[in-house]
Amino acid sequence: MHTTPEVTAAILAGGKSTRMGTNKAVLPVHGRQMIELVCAAVAGLCRETILVTNTPAQYTHLQLPMFGDEFPEHGSLGGLYTAVQAARWPHVLVVACDMPLLNPELLAYLIAARHAADAIVPQWDDFPEPLHAVYSKSCASAMLACLQAKRLKITSFFGACTVRIVQRAEIEVFDPAGVSFKNVNTPEELAAVLGAPAKR
Repeated sequence: MHTTPEVTAAILAGGKSTRMGTNKAVLPVHGRQMIELVCAAVAGLCRETILVTNTPAQYTHLQLPMFGDEFPEHGSLGGLYTAVQAARWPHVLVVACDMPLLNPELLAYLIAARHAADAIVPQWDDFPEPLHAVYSKSCASAMLACLQAKRLKITSFFGACTVRIVQRAEIEVFDPAGVSFKNVNTPEELAAVLGAPAKR
């Protein structure tokens, strides 16, 4: 009998890394590729893990099912829609490939809350973290409508869905400093992350 939740983990690796100057997902962090740390953080939390990318040749070593972005040049919302569409299970844990300090306990907390709303989204320093969140597949139609209308802000579909905001006090139980939400877009941000403790 399965005890793992009926959830798909989807890693978005579709960014162009223009500010980094190279593919940030494969940069070394604590001796492993950044995307390998992301994979390790979600391992065992969900029934399947998939990768959304337009450059699959760079990630064959991960041995994950890969899906091309259905809306290229439409920003993160296109990748998010692709992930929700491609998922085999009714809920999708979505994380970005450039968040190497993910906290598996916090991710499990989000997954456990998945039935409370269409979207389970942490908020840190007054900003939502939509690429560290859980979505129901029922969000897909609202996402698609925004994409077709060229409303590409990643939270643009929230008004058409129920959203449970996970508050800072809840997050701090697992991640007191909010390092889960640190993403890497520049060499300076990479240096800052390298100075942070590694997550296992």
